[in-house]
Amino acid sequence: MKQSIEILRDGNTGDIFKDAQNIIEQTRNYAYQAVNVAMIQRNWLLGKRIADEELQGENRAEYGKEIIKRLADRLTNLYGKGFTKSNLYQFVQFYKFFPEILHAVSGKSQILSWTHYRNLLRVTDKDARDWYLNESINEVWSARTLDRNIASQYYYRLLQSQAKGVVIDEMK
Repeated sequence: MKQSIEILRDGNTGDIFKDAQNIIEQTRNYAYQAVNVAMIQRNWLLGKRIADEELQGENRAEYGKEIIKRLADRLTNLYGKGFTKSNLYQFVQFYKFFPEILHAVSGKSQILSWTHYRNLLRVTDKDARDWYLNESINEVWSARTLDRNIASQYYYRLLQSQAKGVVIDEMK
């Protein structure tokens, strides 16, 4: 997954407090971005690996359930509660909904967090999901704004509205 992480800048404004504050904020943002990229990669790769394993099973549905249950138990024992059955199912869904994300040239993950993607997984309509994805990127929606817009069916209300400006103003 390609992602541009902001290069840290060395600056001397003559105010040591402001310079120290700037250095701390830059490194904090850098760390957040790096962790976000790593989480997205980890979750996608786990989803892909589980999906690959499910395809090898004879009775796929039952086999898949059993794989996820056993894997969740073992991973939770080893790493904690972030690897529950529901999370593992989400990772598989993430891989299936966004199969090319690790190879995306556009670097969408530099703007979107794992929370954004988790919100997008709730949207089963591919056209709506793609629209929310693009709007999140283009309009720099926070995960909370994306969640609110999905919950309020913003995409469908906008499609059905004759006065789109009213719906857009309401969202803002």
